[in-house]
Amino acid sequence: MRSTPRPGAVSSTVRRGLVAAAVLAIGSTAAVATATSANAAVSCKVTYDASEWQGGMSANITIQNLGDALSNWTLTFTFPNSGQKVAQGWSANWSQSGSNVTATALDWNKSLATGASTNIGFNGTWTSSNPKPTDFKVNGVSCNGTPQSPSPSPSQSPSRTPSPSPSQSPSQSPSPSPSQSPSRTPSPSPSQSPSQSPSQSPPPGTHVDNPYVGATGYVNPDWSRSAANEPGGSRVSNISTAVWLDQIGAISSGSAGNNSMGLREHLDEAVRQDAANGSAPLTIQVVIYDLPNRDCSALSSNGELKIAQNGLARYKSEYIDVIAGIMADSKYSNLRIVTIVEPDSLPNLITNVSNFQACQEAQSSGAYVQGVQYALNKLHAIRNVYTYVDAAHHAWLGWDSNFGPMVNLFYQVATGTTAGTSSIDGFILNTANFSATVEPYFNINTTVNGQSVRQSKWVDWNYYVDEQSFAVGLRNALVAKGFPNTLGMLIDTSRNGWGGSARPTGPSTSTNVDTFVNQSRVDRRIHAGNWCNQSGAGMGERPKAAPAAGLDAYVWIKPPGESDGSSSAINNNEGKGFDRMCDPTYTGNSLNGNSMSGALGGAPVSGHWFSAQFQQLMQNAYPPLS
Repeated sequence: MRSTPRPGAVSSTVRRGLVAAAVLAIGSTAAVATATSANAAVSCKVTYDASEWQGGMSANITIQNLGDALSNWTLTFTFPNSGQKVAQGWSANWSQSGSNVTATALDWNKSLATGASTNIGFNGTWTSSNPKPTDFKVNGVSCNGTPQSPSPSPSQSPSRTPSPSPSQSPSQSPSPSPSQSPSRTPSPSPSQSPSQSPSQSPPPGTHVDNPYVGATGYVNPDWSRSAANEPGGSRVSNISTAVWLDQIGAISSGSAGNNSMGLREHLDEAVRQDAANGSAPLTIQVVIYDLPNRDCSALSSNGELKIAQNGLARYKSEYIDVIAGIMADSKYSNLRIVTIVEPDSLPNLITNVSNFQACQEAQSSGAYVQGVQYALNKLHAIRNVYTYVDAAHHAWLGWDSNFGPMVNLFYQVATGTTAGTSSIDGFILNTANFSATVEPYFNINTTVNGQSVRQSKWVDWNYYVDEQSFAVGLRNALVAKGFPNTLGMLIDTSRNGWGGSARPTGPSTSTNVDTFVNQSRVDRRIHAGNWCNQSGAGMGERPKAAPAAGLDAYVWIKPPGESDGSSSAINNNEGKGFDRMCDPTYTGNSLNGNSMSGALGGAPVSGHWFSAQFQQLMQNAYPPLS
């Protein structure tokens, strides 16, 4: 049996950022090291790129081997200022003595073929100034020249095939709320809007910029049947929702609960729907969701594969290879197949490594990064398949201490694939979560009686108050980092409408910043870190192509009415645990501000139909259902 997704998980909790006066590009410095050992010429290029804020920094370092193949490596450098310190590093063993920093390879990235690169990095602190280091050495050799030829008598020829190694993200711990507000404000619009609609319809199967423009959406018969069986459900039962492949068995026989169709059955049905819809192309959305140690910080949706039990190899051969093989079948070549790649995976490497052993293992082994890169390589190679990588939501990554490292990690993952940044068509936000698309009555620049809304308990010093502003800010940062300007963003609006009688009709008149925000916000959750079967939620904007500049679509990825997790422990043969965040009596923990969970009672295990939730989602839909 298969386990299915739940919204956001404990990993989706609010994470406070460090005080950040500004995010400043330190720039990069490149150095080339050369030397000759007994049997090989050593030559490498080191690139240092970092962002900084007041007292803090996040640095990313690329080591490229330009000489003979290396079986191991050690990077050293010296900080120019004695107040510069490495606080927490990733993708290497980090140590510091005085101003001297050493990074040694891990087992999974110690071998570098000629031309291969590996990405490592760290979060750090600084005091009076933060100059960039320049004296990089690899295996004790100073950077001083150009690539060297190998010595004439090696025992065997080194490999000349680059094999990029994955990178890892740092863990981040919440810090106390800062005493003053940083000056940085998010950009209100993308630096440049990508082209959203072609002048004429491209031939079927062509890889287009935005797969949603001009297309009809696939109606999942499994979900549609469940929705139509509910009183009033026919109003939404023909809306396009995603197909979740949450276990190897789901590829052939469907996920949990009422979902029984396998991937081929769905694609065959999509071909039938496409033929019935005339000349318009059809877009079908498929969630790729089975990494080893999946949802490493949650209990209700842990996956079947474990890193310690050969999980990464099984993920590649038994899961991704099988999915890619089916999608590559020529009879599906006219479909636009949108894949949602591994919800909650990479964001967990940013915020939850410190607190969860399963996340630590996902980071130290490289399994999350390598798994996502493998999936991107396989799926991107199919011309009519589109890849959108999960990027959590604003109440998870909206602080600079999370935002900057996440941008860097996305870039490192992408550049480690065969096609580089082109292997990712876009990113998706709010997958299976409840964060409002737009807060209509205040924004991040709103002040109340001289206080920024960032100082309110709800916003909690975040730089964003809703998903659309976060999508714009994230897209701008990714494009500035090196992603193409065609990059598109998706927002899951399946359960973030927050309509009904509790929805505010205008901004509050209170002069107290907390009261103002609480009375003005349409997101009615008790705490923005709450994620499970939220009481009072409603269906949001219906799926829509190109709803705003830089956005490819509003989409329904989490099928409304499918439970996020059981309200109490329920014995099951699907391997699903009990997460207290799904218990309506739970008084919370530090991850949600020790708030009540806000979950509905009477919920079944994740992925099973939850009639009471579906009825409430329809009742509180915004825009209202007709």
